[in-house]
Amino acid sequence: DAVKKEQAPILAMSTLLTTTMPEMEKVIQSLKEAELRDKVKVIIGGAPVRKEYSDKIGADGYGEDAQHGVELINRWTE
Repeated sequence: DAVKKEQAPILAMSTLLTTTMPEMEKVIQSLKEAELRDKVKVIIGGAPVRKEYSDKIGADGYGEDAQHGVELINRWTE
């Protein structure tokens, strides 16, 4: 709802627990169902998250830490 309301160009998600990682995939699926997925870039990160998981769930990017995440987002917005 927030992505739609704010017309957000980027959605960043982070988790610290492996038990909450599946929620990231659910959010991406919800974006698809709302026909918003092609309008927003999704970046994920957090302690248990790896690039392979980002690829698996269809995120656009992965930040191994906050600094790398910001660098990727800056490249997206240049």
